[in-house]
Amino acid sequence: MPLGLLALSIGAFGIGLTEFVIMGLLPEVAADFAVSEASAGWLISGYALSVVVGALLLTAATTRLPRKRVLLGLLVLFIAGNALSAAAGDYGTMMAGRIIAALCHGAFFGIGSVVATGLVAPARQARAVAIMFTGLTAANVLGVPFGTFLGQQAGWRATFWAISAIGVLALIGIAALVPADSGAQQAPSLRRELAAFRSGQVWLSLVVTILAYGGMFGAFTYIAYTLTEVSGFAPAAVPWLLVLFGVGLFAGNALGGRFADRGIDGTLIAFIAALAAVLVLFALLAAVPAAAAVALFLMGGFGFGTVPGLQARIMRYAAHAPTLASGANIGAFNVGNALGAWAGGLGISAGLGYTSPLWIGALITVPALVVMVGAAWAARRRTAGGTAAGPAPGAEAARVG
Repeated sequence: MPLGLLALSIGAFGIGLTEFVIMGLLPEVAADFAVSEASAGWLISGYALSVVVGALLLTAATTRLPRKRVLLGLLVLFIAGNALSAAAGDYGTMMAGRIIAALCHGAFFGIGSVVATGLVAPARQARAVAIMFTGLTAANVLGVPFGTFLGQQAGWRATFWAISAIGVLALIGIAALVPADSGAQQAPSLRRELAAFRSGQVWLSLVVTILAYGGMFGAFTYIAYTLTEVSGFAPAAVPWLLVLFGVGLFAGNALGGRFADRGIDGTLIAFIAALAAVLVLFALLAAVPAAAAVALFLMGGFGFGTVPGLQARIMRYAAHAPTLASGANIGAFNVGNALGAWAGGLGISAGLGYTSPLWIGALITVPALVVMVGAAWAARRRTAGGTAAGPAPGAEAARVG
């Protein structure tokens, strides 16, 4: 494994921890700032929407800059945002810190994905993305549970100070281990990057990303309440249940990357269908602690198992200029995050109970499956008609006619 992938994974670990650890600490943060569960949920939704802005605007603004230098600058932004969150004296300052940290998220993963694929052979690109995203899954397996535990024992602010320190470590790792020219195969051009969005398959991929990830996130955003209020687990058990969820993420990420290198569309269809089924079963069996634990593991596995394939798919159809499309897909993940968190919050606020985010997540996931099946059918039809289903590296992106 190229050492550059390890460095990218360290950065992904810190960013993933920032995104996800707030969920385990949501009750503590809400109580500290005297806000409702739904209002506290906006610390998640606001973060997600800011990721979208950063993914598009920062990626576009830095197109002509060396990718390694951009990654380092993004990590500086990440450290500053988390330090502000840790020191926040009120809800507004906390939100500002979350927004600042989030601005680096989409651009980092978008540019980092391009750098990662440039470090390996074409046949291993989905696995390279999966290795980078292993940092994100490790954040859930190790970082989120222990970050939640730290926050419960020493106060949630201690967790955000620890995340800031991890950001410094990631900054050093990127500086030392990522080659300066990684992923740079031709002169960068914003016009070329924007031209990738002429591909209908790029847009279909973005829609699938929003809906598939939104379905999982709609369920996961309020999972601490579901596990304690419906399944009957003690609050102290939540960090360890999040370990189980994180193990599911890790397994799904690894298997999803491996299977996607063999066939992206088939892998995505299978994983999205399985995710929808798991969310329904979770909602039906949430009151049974053992069943809830198993469903939590499977939700993480099938939900995150789509990530390598979704990221590799959009870069396939924007292969001649993948950086902005890659960043847009990271933004799409976080549009899904915001959509899921908002919809789940509506269910709870409407008095539908703490299983409602699971049902809402399933309802969001089903359209993702429909769109993915349609996108795969359109790609096969073009192949049958003599047009490549996806462009080879360096070729023009295919359009859906």
